[in-house]
Amino acid sequence: MNEIDLDAHLAQAATDIAAATDLAALKDLDGVLLGKKSAITAAKRTLGGLEPDQRRALGLRLNEVRDELTGLLDERRRHLEVGERAAQLENERLDLTELDHGRRLGHRHVITQTWERLEDLFVGMGYTVSEGPEIEDEWHNFGALNFPPDHPARDMYDTLYVNYGDPQSTLLRTHTSPVQVRVMEDQEPPIYSIMPGRVFRSDTADATHMPVFHQIEALVIDRGITFGDLAGTLEAFTTAYFGEGFTSRLRPSYFPFTEPSAEFDIRRPDGSWLELGGCGMVHPNVLTAAGLDPEEWSGFAFGFGLDRLALMRHDIDDLRELFRNDHRFLSQF
Repeated sequence: MNEIDLDAHLAQAATDIAAATDLAALKDLDGVLLGKKSAITAAKRTLGGLEPDQRRALGLRLNEVRDELTGLLDERRRHLEVGERAAQLENERLDLTELDHGRRLGHRHVITQTWERLEDLFVGMGYTVSEGPEIEDEWHNFGALNFPPDHPARDMYDTLYVNYGDPQSTLLRTHTSPVQVRVMEDQEPPIYSIMPGRVFRSDTADATHMPVFHQIEALVIDRGITFGDLAGTLEAFTTAYFGEGFTSRLRPSYFPFTEPSAEFDIRRPDGSWLELGGCGMVHPNVLTAAGLDPEEWSGFAFGFGLDRLALMRHDIDDLRELFRNDHRFLSQF
């Protein structure tokens, strides 16, 4: 193969390389142009039979052609890789535009829907919404609510303590009642407020219990508040939330932070009764702990589980379904 043949070979190779449309075709062409059976390799085998000057000149030219071919192949390879990468990205691209083209869009979780519905209901009744810390101190969670250190009522709560401060001085709140204490400490009566939030107990997850769940409590502090006000408020809530055909009743019970205390039940249209939560008149000791004079102020409090309300409203029989993040289940609500 002489120098003219090499020039022609290089020109044709450049045309073939430019015509390669994908990496697989370019790989085959690489073997044809630079492999063991290529024209360049065949020409190198002839060098041994040439005179020294001819061998030197042809060897130099063969190396130049090989380097040019290698450069052309590398450049075309980079170009094809960029194109194939762009095509791959286009094929894998997700359309995240929030437009409804016949597909159902995301929505609030059923617990969040219940939370917001209750807030709207009580705000409409003249209540404010209050919040407090989820990591709480022992005083606000127990002490200020009339739980002495050795009080057996503390056994009602499976408390999760935090490794901070003195032993058993800091905990994940077991109920939203500490927010009531903080509201009374920070705000002058009259107080009409609700306290929704997340609470924590060392419970084993089953159809009716979770270690993390949600509560809503209400607190009213004013002059001349009576147990009749509590009963009337709960009846008004029952009708407003559950609808006509539902009614409520109160049964005697015990809680350290209320006196007298009661369980709050609702009667469904079919005549069956269902326990919803606890309630009562705020204990004088709780008023005193919060800095209020029980001779001047009185009030009531009640609370129930947000999650349980969601179960009841939508006829769900297993609390765990609300936390499994199964789209097929959650998209129903």
